Order: sequence, then C-alpha cells, then structure tokens
Amino acid sequence: MMKIGIPKEIKNNENRVGMTPAGVAELVKHGHKVMVEHTAGEGSGFADKDYVAAGAEIIPTAEEVYAQSDMIIKVKEPIEPEYGLIRKGQLVFTYFHFASDRPLTEAMIKSGAVCLAYETVQTADRRLPLLIPMSEVAGRMGVMEGAYYLQKTKGGKGKLISGVPGVKPAKVLVLGGGTVGEAAARMAAGMGADTYIADISLPRLRQLEMELPANVHTLYSTEHNIRQELPDTDILVGSVLIPGAKAPHLITREMLKLMEPGSVLVDVAIDQGGCFETSHPTTHANPTYVVDGIVHYAVANIPGAVPHTSTIALTNATLRYALALADKGWQQACKDDEALRLGLNIVEGKVVFKGVADAWGLKLEEI
Repeated sequence: MMKIGIPKEIKNNENRVGMTPAGVAELVKHGHKVMVEHTAGEGSGFADKDYVAAGAEIIPTAEEVYAQSDMIIKVKEPIEPEYGLIRKGQLVFTYFHFASDRPLTEAMIKSGAVCLAYETVQTADRRLPLLIPMSEVAGRMGVMEGAYYLQKTKGGKGKLISGVPGVKPAKVLVLGGGTVGEAAARMAAGMGADTYIADISLPRLRQLEMELPANVHTLYSTEHNIRQELPDTDILVGSVLIPGAKAPHLITREMLKLMEPGSVLVDVAIDQGGCFETSHPTTHANPTYVVDGIVHYAVANIPGAVPHTSTIALTNATLRYALALADKGWQQACKDDEALRLGLNIVEGKVVFKGVADAWGLKLEEI
C-alpha cells in the first residue's frame, strides 16, 4: 500500500486539482490510501464529499498531507511556501518546468525528493502523453484570449477575429506545429480567422495541411518567413517546445517593430521560459502587459481558467502512470516503462535530466 497525498493548489488562480474523484477511486481500488486536502477539488467542481464517496480521507491542512504521504500528486510545480513541506525520498508527481525556474530547481535538489515531471514523460514515438491534454486546452484557450485582447477596450487594435460579411477576418500566426499549435490553429480557423501555422518539420506541415481546415495555411519556419508575416498579423501564438529544456526566442524585441500597435502576442511556451524575448510570466489576476505597443499575454497556467475540463483531462492522462508508481514503487515502475523513466528530473539531490542540467550549468548524473 502506498500513501498518496493530493494537496490544494495555491498558485495564483490555479483551480485545478491533481486527481478527480474517479481517479481516486481507482487508486483506492488498487489498495492504496489517498489523502485529499480539505476543499482541494472545489475549484474544479469536486466537493470533499465526492472524494469521501470515492474512498479518500479528507485532511485539514497541506502540512499534514505532505507529512503523511509517500507520493504527492499535484498539478503545478511547488511554489515557495510548499518547498519546506517536501521531504527526502518523497515522490512528487506534477508539472515542474525546472528549466525556467532556478529557485525551484535548487529547492528540489535540497529537498532530496524524487521529482517526476509530467512534461518530460515521453513515449517511444516522441509523444508527451501528460503534456498533450493540457496543451490541447492551452492552445484553444490561447486563441480565445488573443481574440479577447484584440478588443480596443482591452488594449488591442479593435478587430473581431472572425470579421463579418464584407470585412476581412483577423490574421492569426501560430509558431510551432505540435499539440498546442495544432489546437490553436484549429480553434482560430473555427472562429473564422485567416490562420497560418509555422514549423521546421516538413512532414509535420504536410500532415497539418491534410488535417486542418482549408483556412489554415502552412509555413516553413525561418526568421525571414516569420518577419514577412508579422506586419499584418493580428494575433501571434507562440507554442514552441523542446521537452524539458528552455524554449528558444523566435521573436526578438526588435521584431515587434514590424507589427501594428495593438497586435496581441500569446506565449503558450511561457512555462518553459517563453518563445518571445519580451515575455515574462503573468497570472490570471493580471494577465497582460504592453511592450512597444504590442499586447503580451503570458499566463503560466492557462488551463487553470477552465479547471473542470482541465482536471478531468489531466487525470485521464496521468492515472495509468500514477497507478504504476503506486503499485510498483517509483524505481520498478521507471525500470518497466522508459516513458516514465524520462519523467525523472531530480532524484534525491541529483539532476538526472539533461535539459535541466544544461539550463543551469549543473552536473548531469546517471540514474
């Protein structure tokens, strides 16, 4: 039996929770003890009584949840008030994004915990199964937020994304043809925008060309090609990811001069440092800022705005891995599943993931 703790998320406006009652019921069925912090699921629409009905025990405080648990299942990376609650040898299964957060990296090294990151679990075909559901949400939401901030009253240039009969729609440029980019392009096209999606993989562009609606145009991603598109781009969505590593800056500050004032940049890659030079993380409470007349939206937990959908989608993806970790222990589970082993980032004080070691000039250790 493993003791599993699900604390309440405390990041700004983060209403998701690490596991739904349905997921808890499966863990309990496998013989594990699940402890859920009081009101942890309320933001996602799951009451304490729903968890009790699923077989969980409700625990009054985060301190007690952490103190009693062998494995912590969360959504977002621990923030400073949580650092001291995490102890040596404890397994923490959540999104970490270490390559964009040095204090977090140092705190988890110091804790001696086993940090298994959702975002670097990777299957043999290079899919990121625990990032995909949130990427699908973030891509769709990114375009919706871009359309919202295109309003003049929100600092934008005053365009309706769909246009109306006799008036051209807005132009949306999506950088990166992965899960986020595809979801963003699909949403933008569905809203009627003139949509472009750029990537460096020709096979991926061919696939997108066949699968996406006719108002989506594919573009080979080079700086020259991007520069040519910027003058009439209304919403620019950045969705470039190098798993576990810092995102590359595809748009420099100097390139902002090519865009019309009131254009909107949506940086969905902000969790990994952002793909615009002028990006810095924002919150749902204060989501945008303006640089050189260009509106920047860089909320680091976009799916937190739609927590009911997001929590169910996340649990659907994480549950099989959580069961393997609980049933076998982390060492055996990671031996048996290479995808899960790739999720290991920091183990008992040692950095074992190359992207994290490279980001901060730390020694990479073998696991």
